[in-house]
Formats: sequence, structure tokens, C-alpha cells
Amino acid sequence: MENKTTKILLALNAVLLLGLIGIYIIHFAGIGVKTHHNADAVAPINSEGGLKLAYIDSDTLLAKYQYAKDLEKQLLEYKDSQERNYTQQMEKFQKDYQDYLQNGANLTLTQQQSTEAELKQRAERLSTLEQELMSKIAERQLAENTKLLNAIFAFVREYNAENYQYDVIFRKTFNDSPTMYLNPGMDITNEIVEGLNKEYESLKKKQ
Repeated sequence: MENKTTKILLALNAVLLLGLIGIYIIHFAGIGVKTHHNADAVAPINSEGGLKLAYIDSDTLLAKYQYAKDLEKQLLEYKDSQERNYTQQMEKFQKDYQDYLQNGANLTLTQQQSTEAELKQRAERLSTLEQELMSKIAERQLAENTKLLNAIFAFVREYNAENYQYDVIFRKTFNDSPTMYLNPGMDITNEIVEGLNKEYESLKKKQ
């Protein structure tokens, strides 16, 4: 039983890791238009064809965006609470199972059959609960990640409309980037992070 519990907890950790990786793979596009004027915005760099280009380092953005950090903390807390609930039920089942192995001989045949049927039913329920638990964590991650991405998408669009109106804003990441090199002068990460954090702080004060 201990090996099974360990495998389950490792599986849950893997689910969480995949969810957090999902947060960090950001494809910057955007929807919505609001007003986010930034007097210190980086001047656009024009390509040979006249396109105004910029990029955002999504690794840096997510490391500094307070909402992303709060979200990661909340997801970890949620995962831990679900794991505790499952572990408590598993430990109770293990105790009752061991009690039956030690004392079952003292029960009547009817009592033994009844106890065995109950233990079997609980074991099946724990197996189902394992899958439900991982599904709940994955669904929670997907919902929260979607909210995070929407917040970033919308802000990038709003920032772009209010400031230099870039034709292209690239995404730069350490492990998954479509570009080999980007001129540092095109980097607008700090402006985006600053604006996102101001917006998030404002929303928190209103709550």
C-alpha cells in the first residue's frame, strides 16, 4: 500500500509540474483595448520592411508577475489539500485492513464476508478517487492558467494600442523560442511586467 501511495503522490506531482510548465509556455497575442499609457516605453525598432518589432521575455515576465507567482502558490496549496485528503483516506483504509487481517478470525463468517465486501468497496473507491483527484487538479490548473494567459494577452494588446502599436511582438523563452537572436533594444519585458503588476495590485485593492 505504501508503494501505491508513493506512486500516486508522484503522479500528482507530475500533473502539477505539467500544469506549471503550461503556464510558462506563453504565446503572446491579445484581445481587448483599454488605456495603459507608458511614458517610458521602448521606442520601436523598424525592420527593413518597415515593420515595428518588439519582444517579451516570457520567462522573466512570469518570474516577476505577481499574479503568476500567487497563482503558482495557490495551485500548490490546492494540490497539497487534495493530497492530504487522499492520504488520510488511504491511511484509514490501511489501518482497517490490517485490523481485519489481525482480528478477522474472531469474527463470524457473516461478519467476515461483510467486512471483506466493505474493504473491497473502499479499495475500489480509493482507486477511483485517485483518478478523480488528478483530474480535479488538472482542471483547476487549466482554468487558472487560462485566466492568467487571458490577463497577459489582454494587457499586451492594450499596451500596444496605447503606445507604439508594434506590428509584431515576439515571444522569447529559454527552452522554447522561435528565434535564435533578438536585438536587446526590442525588449519591452520590463514595461509589460510593470504595467501588469500595477493592474494586478489595483484589482486586489478593489476586492
